[in-house]
Amino acid sequence: MKILLAVDGSDYTKRMLSYLTAHKDGLGAGHTYTVFHAVLPVPHRAAAFAGPELVHGYYEDDARLVLEPIRAFLSEHGIEAALVHKVGHPADEIAAYAEAGKFDLLVMGSHGAGALKNLVLGSVATKVLAQCTVPILLVR
Repeated sequence: MKILLAVDGSDYTKRMLSYLTAHKDGLGAGHTYTVFHAVLPVPHRAAAFAGPELVHGYYEDDARLVLEPIRAFLSEHGIEAALVHKVGHPADEIAAYAEAGKFDLLVMGSHGAGALKNLVLGSVATKVLAQCTVPILLVR
């Protein structure tokens, strides 16, 4: 089974990873894992002012800060995973990558916001659910 783990480095990601490692019998053995992180692009005017080298460095730093602790955590639990970092709206990028990669399961943490808050502010998990046909396991 190909499993995509959508992460943002938050406490919700940590809960999802803890759940995953606690249920390795059902999710761990013999599966292929990909850890996916997306970061919003730097606004156009800010990017133009900062310059491409600084913006690129920002994206690399973000990827390292989010993905390296997750790689280490999974490795400690005997799970090897490919690491992927994209620039774009997280919900759009997660859904597109899950579809294009033909993953069997997408696992992500959810803040568990109420319906009214989701309606007003939106949520990455809600948007991914709306855009993606890959089965999704949300961990709250």
